[in-house]
Amino acid sequence: VGEFGGKKLGHWKSKELSKHLAILTQSNHIEMKLTVRELVAFGRFPHSGGRMTKQDKEIVAQAIDYMELKEFEDRFLDELSGGQRQRAYIAMAPVQDMESVFLDAPKNMMKMVRKLSDELGKTVILVLHEINYAAFYSDYICAFKNGKIAKYGTVEEVIQKEVLSEIYQVDFEILNIKGKPLSVYY
Repeated sequence: VGEFGGKKLGHWKSKELSKHLAILTQSNHIEMKLTVRELVAFGRFPHSGGRMTKQDKEIVAQAIDYMELKEFEDRFLDELSGGQRQRAYIAMAPVQDMESVFLDAPKNMMKMVRKLSDELGKTVILVLHEINYAAFYSDYICAFKNGKIAKYGTVEEVIQKEVLSEIYQVDFEILNIKGKPLSVYY
């Protein structure tokens, strides 16, 4: 069983864990007719218990503004584009006032996710399958091979010709673009 915050996951009470950790996937299927504001307000539930205070409402409004969704806040989720809908789900994270967010983020959301980490000081753990996106937007990379950790370290430690060649069993060249490593494999 994994650990979070120095405590085994099984020992956390779900209400307490939800104040520290958010998990968001690309395939969020909510069948209810919800507006953006209603969805984002769900993120306050661990704190408000469903009774939103003035402060809770202000926090929700700030998250909607932060994720650039103000013009869509009264629209229903099924009326939004995929990217707008994903931003609405990500907006739930800051209102939870949690420390960490686990995301299976689409590539077009990477700038927004980086902003969430940099400006709000959140730990964001992303599942990515494209190593160049990981190299460009991450501080640390944990590379897996056959379900086990093959290498963990800073971007500079992981995105190396020898390391990537060992993990993927193909030849790599590493270029430098705008101060970031870009891997080319063949």
